[in-house]
Amino acid sequence: MSKLKLMIVTLLLPIVFMEAAKADEGMWIPMLIGKNYDQMKKQGFKLTPEDLYNINKASIKDAIVSLGGGFCTGEVVSNKGLVFTNHHCGYEAISANSTSQNDILDNGFYAKSYAEEKPIPGLFVQFLVRMEDVTPQVTAALQGATESNRGEKLEEVKNQLIVDATRNSGYEGAIKDFFDGNQYFLYLYETYSDVRLVGAPPHQ
Repeated sequence: MSKLKLMIVTLLLPIVFMEAAKADEGMWIPMLIGKNYDQMKKQGFKLTPEDLYNINKASIKDAIVSLGGGFCTGEVVSNKGLVFTNHHCGYEAISANSTSQNDILDNGFYAKSYAEEKPIPGLFVQFLVRMEDVTPQVTAALQGATESNRGEKLEEVKNQLIVDATRNSGYEGAIKDFFDGNQYFLYLYETYSDVRLVGAPPHQ
């Protein structure tokens, strides 16, 4: 894993707009965002699909991170590796660094120098490097598979695709299925393991 330090500032965000928001449910995969672009534009979206996701050029995907394997996200907001995330995503780190003498969960915390940053052992951050539709390779490998060995063959082809994609790259890979197993995407991630708590507001 890479050693670049990433710093976490947790935020308490207001959600008063949620009741008025109109539900527009669905899973939008970054590399397929163009298929939803017309609807997004009608709703006031000003960017282009390439601004959101571009494999070879800078795009918003380069500022969005996955914390701890995808359960939480954050945004890079400085060239020093400063990341903003939601308070609940940093809750365990804040709680673990709280003591009876210094209850930062209740009182809040802001590091005034690099030396005051609090390491978060075990937490890692991942940047999405690129995505690739590997449905054809998976489908071809599963041809002729029986019900009893389909799962085993699926794992074999997924593991091999990840090995091939990450060889000598330093990246980590994962393959996820969508639409009830009708489409498969390979994700390549750059992972950073030196993550530190920089700030958190008071719990209340």
